[in-house]
Amino acid sequence: MKLRSISSVKRRREEVEKEIRVSLINIGTFSTDENVASKRNCENMIGVAQVPMGIAGPLKLKTQNSKLNDQQREEYYIPLATTEGALVASINRGCKAITESGGASVLSVRVGATRGPVFKVKNMAENSKLFDFLEAHKKDFDQIAKTTSKHIALTGVETNSVGLYRFVRFIFDTQDAMGLNMVTIATSEIVQYIEKQTSVVCTSLSGNYCVDKKPSWLNFIHNRGFEVWAECVLPQKVLTNILHTTPEKFYETWVSKCMIGSAISGSMGFNAQYANVLAAIFIATGQDPAHVAECSIGITTAEVQGENLYVSIYLPDLMVGIVGGGTGLATQKEALSIIGATNSKQFAEIIGAAVLAGEISLLSSLSEGTLSKAHQVLARGKINV
Repeated sequence: MKLRSISSVKRRREEVEKEIRVSLINIGTFSTDENVASKRNCENMIGVAQVPMGIAGPLKLKTQNSKLNDQQREEYYIPLATTEGALVASINRGCKAITESGGASVLSVRVGATRGPVFKVKNMAENSKLFDFLEAHKKDFDQIAKTTSKHIALTGVETNSVGLYRFVRFIFDTQDAMGLNMVTIATSEIVQYIEKQTSVVCTSLSGNYCVDKKPSWLNFIHNRGFEVWAECVLPQKVLTNILHTTPEKFYETWVSKCMIGSAISGSMGFNAQYANVLAAIFIATGQDPAHVAECSIGITTAEVQGENLYVSIYLPDLMVGIVGGGTGLATQKEALSIIGATNSKQFAEIIGAAVLAGEISLLSSLSEGTLSKAHQVLARGKINV
């Protein structure tokens, strides 16, 4: 069965059904434009995997800009695509707690998308010459990158070496796109220039120095995509009426789980469920779900402030965008319209606040001992628990 030689999604699906004798009627029922998706997003396309989508909110944000422009809102709704019962309800409760507390303060810094090729040198002397070349030609690299797209700019070059290998990390501003395809194409052109000028061979366009789709301390310390912070002070009334916990119980759960538990298990993320929230938003809005592997590293903090509770999250590596990739597909475009972000920086801040909502709700549930009950009621449909 030569699937690639079949141009029609329908015909390819029918061939699969015939070959392995299964019915794919649900996979074949969708509203996605198959002509676009099969050419830009998915090879050998046979249909669509449908994931239930829920919504959480409203979620109130307080940005660092004291005055919102005409296109910005104070409250947002969060589309979440997931098959995990209780997740949307949990995030929704966190949104309510934040909004009733006056909102989450958010801040983000654009770091940029990265691509990290590796070169092999003959000896230490050639390694030093390559280092000098990289340092002296950063402006040339930027000009080469700009020939591949008008939406890209080189903002930094980092490098390190081990033995006969030199690793280079090119950092790019890709505007409102997550931009990994853009940086890969630009880096390829830069690498060809380096090889031509130095005669040093690139052994791999990606040498895992990016670091792409893998959790790493390099991305934690040097960051990638966006660096995002979100914080909120929960008053005693919200803790009692919405979260059904106390500052002391929440703090004890946080320090034992997120700090000590993460430390003794060797976790790279000191948080409760960043991956849960990120995966649901990523799938809903057309982000690359594989980036959850790196984006879910991060730290949640908590502090008792009298009768109130301070909670914050830190995302050091958030690879997201509002154009390109899967964001152009019809349902993903609609999900992005629910959020209403006007640029990728704002989108990153809204995601940060949603992650904060998820942390607040889950840690509260754990502190009051209702996590299992919530999953039985919402995920298993048991009412009398």
